[in-house]
Amino acid sequence: MASLAAPPAVFAAPIAVQDDARHTVTLPQPAQRIVSLAPHATELLFAAGAGGYVVGVSDYSDYPLAAKQLPSIGSSSALDIERIAALKPDLVIAWSSGNSASQLARLRALGIPVFESEPRQLEVIASSLQRLGQLAGVPDSGAAAAKAFSARLAQLTATYQQRPPVRVFYQIWQKPLMTLNGSHMVSSVIRLCGGENVFGQLPQLAPTVSTEAVLTANPEVIFAADGGNAPDTGWRRFPKLAAVAGDNLFALTPDWMSRPGPRILDGAAELCQKLDLARSHRH
Repeated sequence: MASLAAPPAVFAAPIAVQDDARHTVTLPQPAQRIVSLAPHATELLFAAGAGGYVVGVSDYSDYPLAAKQLPSIGSSSALDIERIAALKPDLVIAWSSGNSASQLARLRALGIPVFESEPRQLEVIASSLQRLGQLAGVPDSGAAAAKAFSARLAQLTATYQQRPPVRVFYQIWQKPLMTLNGSHMVSSVIRLCGGENVFGQLPQLAPTVSTEAVLTANPEVIFAADGGNAPDTGWRRFPKLAAVAGDNLFALTPDWMSRPGPRILDGAAELCQKLDLARSHRH
């Protein structure tokens, strides 16, 4: 007599998690075909152990190496909706501030579940690893990645957070001159290292500032993260600027800091070391 028992999957409870935009994302079963719409989301998925389920990625998803072999669905700001739909995803990981809201609405209208990823604090990266692991049916792997990230974060915090404060200008673009405010993930890293973002109070996430405003703020350190350009372009002509006088003009590895994924702690370690170097330059 044939068994009347249904396969276990039938009884599997739906998976429900909250994304960074506070939407509840519910899947009837773990995602098997995932499309990533931003490089940081790609890194998070692979780190959470869900890389094997990723079937499409946005341009510049170049880490880890396996991501470079996957089909592209366009750039973060100009998605190819038809190409995404053709991949038949059962989950899309989007980037709230980098993807077009109207394009995300089109994906939802097609019935595709969308998880919006927008970590603004370092702790949210650990939580992201955990949540993405759950959605992909690899909760143990996601939890292990989250635990490892949190442990390294705690170690860096214990090492650097009580160091004497250093005033920082973080330059993300040269023409026009642009920086990041205190709500951005980068400012979380600066604070972790005992730094103080001189433009942290500005309301825009990525404000344009004038050279005069930088000179008035008189930062002790200037970081350039606009593609690895050396930050001394232009600043050396202001020898009285504290960052120039102290020889504290530093370049940073761009992808580590610009992507709110696991490698941001590599960027944090680099930034913390540079701030320590700046402290050693004090007379």
